[in-house]
Order: sequence, then C-alpha cells, then structure tokens
Amino acid sequence: MKFFSSTFKLGILGGGQLGKMLLYDTRKFDIHTAVLDASNEAPCKIACNEFYLGDLMDYDAVYNFGKNVDVLTFEIENVNTNALEALEKEGVKVYPSSKTLRTIQNKATQKLFYRDHDIPTADFSRFAYASQILDAVHNGGLNFPFVWKSSQFGYDGNGVKIVRTEADLKDLPNVECITENLIPFKKELAVIVARNPKGEVAIYPVVEMEFHPEANQVEYVICPARIDEKVAKKATEIALKVSQAFNHVGLLAVEMFQTHDNDIIVNEVAPRPHNSGHHTIESSYTSQFEQHLRAILNLPLGKTESIVGGIMVNLVGAEGHTGNVVYQNIEDIMKMPGVTPHIYGKKQTRPFRKMGHVTIVNEDLNEARKIAEEVKNTIKVISE
Repeated sequence: MKFFSSTFKLGILGGGQLGKMLLYDTRKFDIHTAVLDASNEAPCKIACNEFYLGDLMDYDAVYNFGKNVDVLTFEIENVNTNALEALEKEGVKVYPSSKTLRTIQNKATQKLFYRDHDIPTADFSRFAYASQILDAVHNGGLNFPFVWKSSQFGYDGNGVKIVRTEADLKDLPNVECITENLIPFKKELAVIVARNPKGEVAIYPVVEMEFHPEANQVEYVICPARIDEKVAKKATEIALKVSQAFNHVGLLAVEMFQTHDNDIIVNEVAPRPHNSGHHTIESSYTSQFEQHLRAILNLPLGKTESIVGGIMVNLVGAEGHTGNVVYQNIEDIMKMPGVTPHIYGKKQTRPFRKMGHVTIVNEDLNEARKIAEEVKNTIKVISE
C-alpha cells in the first residue's frame, strides 16, 4: 500500500499533545490524517488534514469516523472498543487492536492478564465498589498502607491514591477499583517496545522516572536510566515478555518498579506513544512518534539507540493558576545548552495540567540532570 503523498488516510482517535507530536511525523512523510476529538480546542486541530468533533466513548462517533480511514490508531485509551471491534470486522486496520486496548483499558483486567501470563506484578484485590474496601480492612483481608486505583479512566495521577489510614478512604469515588500492595521501590523505570504486523520488534533503552510527590506525575524522565546493566537487561526482557503476551502492534510503554532487591515488577502499560518517550524526539535516532507510524504502517522499524543522553521535564500548570496560559521565563531556559521546549497548544492552564515538556540533551547525563533542575526552577506555567 502507498502511504506517502497518496490517497491513503490515517485516522487518529484523540487530538491531544500525543497526537500533535505524531502529526510532526505524518507531515514529514506527507501522510494524510484525520483526527477525532471532543474538543474544538484540541492541539491536533491545526496540524491534521481533517478534523472531526466527537466523543471517543460514543460508539457511533468512533464507528462513523473509522469507516472512512485505512488505518486507525489512538493517542488515548478512553475509546469505545466495541466500535473498534466492529471496524476490524469490516476490514479497517486498527492498531493496537481492540482486544489489546480492552485488556489495558481496565486496570483489573490488565492485572489479571499479567497474572495469567506469569508477568511479575504487585499483589492486588478487585472491588466492584470502593465502599467495599472498608469491609475488607475490617475483616483483615486488607492492610494499610496500599495503593488505590480506579479500574477505568485514570490518567496523570488521577484515579490513583496511596491509602495510609481509614480517613484516606473517605474521598474515594465509589467506582470499580483495585487495591495493590504498596511496593517499596528503588526506582520507577519504563521501556518502550515497538512491534509491526510482520512481528518485527524494536526496543528503546530503559529510562528512569522521577515523580512529583504530591501530584503523582512524572517530573523528570532520564535516559539512559542510572541502573546496573543486569537490572537494565532484566527490565528489557520483562518488557519484551509483556509485548509478546499482548501481541500488540504499535508502541507499548511498559512502566515498572525496581525493588530494593533489584527485582523488576510491572506497574502498568500504555499502548501508544508515552510521556517516558518524549526525550526521543531530540535524543534518539528514531523518535517514538515516528516509530509508532512505522509500526502501525508495517514499515521497517527505525534504530532505537540514543545519539546522546536525554532528560525530559514535564511542564505542568502552576498551583493557584487557572485561565489563559503564560509561559514565564521561557527565554531564560532557551539560553541554556541543549534545551528545547515543546508547547502543546492548550490555551487554558490549571494546576498540574500537562501544558508542555522540555528536553535537555547532553553528552554528560549528570550535567543534563543539573540543567533539567534549573529548567524546572526557572520556567513557570501561570495564568494571565
């Protein structure tokens, strides 16, 4: 099939920043794109060939959009999988598949999948409603502290909470959820695996993630991870095992914990370009976005090695600021060596909303980390 400068049409469900960055590469290759999103303000709107308004969880919206494209992909998990399945039956190529997405969409199903495929993960319990958790605590079936996760629709620290006392249970939404043992870990790691329909696989180097203690959001992504070679090998092998179990097509970001005993356990996965791969735009031979395109179009996969050490800093809305966004001191960070800001195009900021990211590349990772800290302390995402 011809993809470049042809009548081929790629459909993308979701018009956020991941889609926008994917469109950098569809533009590079002159691939015709259509995007569906529920917001007229979606970052993708300015960069795609066709833009459609619609709810991604609505069967008809997704089905009618998907009927008119050749290959359909998504940049967010909250998509109507029944519509995707119907489109697959009619011959539309959907990557990753509705089956993969359905398993990943629900955290309880995802955890059971790991258990069934002998993939190391934290022990967990399932609850139809959060109100049942208290009974489990009183019956001795569950002990504090533990991690509470909403089974569906969690993102960027939403739908996740560390529960240390009974009081922490009060504000939880009464939805289907899981509780996990709280793992004391040394580092949070991630590995991105790419796979095309031919079964070719490419793996990016292991990265480590430093999290914001309150917002439960990634603050820094560091590549390569500052870990022992044996640990990196183990993390890569487990990520490969997860990828093989899902038999996915496209990108799969596998988030993991490195325990104090240097065991690796899988936390969760994302079947799409991911925050832990943004540094690849500047630091790798092939960015994760280009790789996702290569994978879903069944093209040869690109080289995944890093050209240089890379660190990513998330730009999130400052606390106490809601409204029209202002990026304060952006000129100051642009004076720093190896610094590139990526602004997502969201006009409205609010506390902890992801508004952009900054990459720092440097031959010396320690130096890059120092500059990253300086970037973090200099730039402020505020409102007018």
